[in-house]
Amino acid sequence: MIFVGGVLFERNSTNQGNCDLVALMTHPVLVSASLSFKAIPEKKFSTSDASSDELTKSKHVYLFQREYATVDPMLVDFIGTDEATTCVGIVIRNRNNGMTSVAHLDSPKIVDLGLSQMLSKLGDCGHDTELDVHLIGGFEDNLDKHTEQTGGSSEQKDHSFPLCAKIIKALGKSVVKFHIQTLFVLGHNTRKDTAGNALPIFSGVLVETRTGTVIPATFDQTTRCPDEIVRRIRISGSFMDSRWRNKLLETYDTQTDRFIIAPCSWSSRLVRMASFLQQFPDSEVLRTCSTSPFAEAPDFVHNQRRQWDYLIQHPNWKETFQMEEARIFTRSASGGWIMVEPAHEAAD
Repeated sequence: MIFVGGVLFERNSTNQGNCDLVALMTHPVLVSASLSFKAIPEKKFSTSDASSDELTKSKHVYLFQREYATVDPMLVDFIGTDEATTCVGIVIRNRNNGMTSVAHLDSPKIVDLGLSQMLSKLGDCGHDTELDVHLIGGFEDNLDKHTEQTGGSSEQKDHSFPLCAKIIKALGKSVVKFHIQTLFVLGHNTRKDTAGNALPIFSGVLVETRTGTVIPATFDQTTRCPDEIVRRIRISGSFMDSRWRNKLLETYDTQTDRFIIAPCSWSSRLVRMASFLQQFPDSEVLRTCSTSPFAEAPDFVHNQRRQWDYLIQHPNWKETFQMEEARIFTRSASGGWIMVEPAHEAAD
């Protein structure tokens, strides 16, 4: 069930979540919260940036698309994700114990099981549990000027609204008490560039775990770690790996504060596709591989090509996930990450 401003939100029983979403987008409490969130300066985090010392010297967990993690505020200071254009970053925090779960949702199909995965690690989530929720990301991608000029179908472009509607529907039908604090999605998170193309205002979020404070944020290659390329490839591989059908990718172990990157296979077809796409010019890569080509960060194409290079060089997924086991990383004394070899893990 959904609460806004401490009051139970009355759901529309005749719809599939669309009307509830529209009503929440215009709720005065959430409109005010969106205006406040919009006014917060976006944090840019990089280990090479002295202004990012607060994050880089603290313990943080970063999540890629289709991943989730639940963190203990006694073990982790910050948790966040970015690169969410048509995707949505969802934050769920248990008011009783501060346990915080964050996911990068990219499809309506993963919402139901994904929320179950998140709730399973937040502690007791019974009828009396109070959970704070923040939704950041997704924009009005059906307002693309280029689509209008070329006669493109809005149905082809509209990724964000169905995802947001599915999230609201899932929260509303649950017996758990979800207090929506931030709904910075769709129209609240949309701006236009000089050419008239719709773009998200923010595409990332960072949570300070002890206080529950949520701010807009972006990361770079130095803070999107550990095991960046393999975790990016898992996004594509998971679509063809039945183990991850309609589920979020397991990535982090809450109890031990370790990244345990669950194995995900990739097919020879994906490797062939990587070789094929690597020949495309940058403009075609952007158009072919993105759901929002006008909204992607400058490093989007570069990151795609890095994944394809890895797939071409490592066509057999079992070379990456040795013995079909997870890739495990522990924190170093300096705050970085050290990979644990499978043999060492077995000995432990």
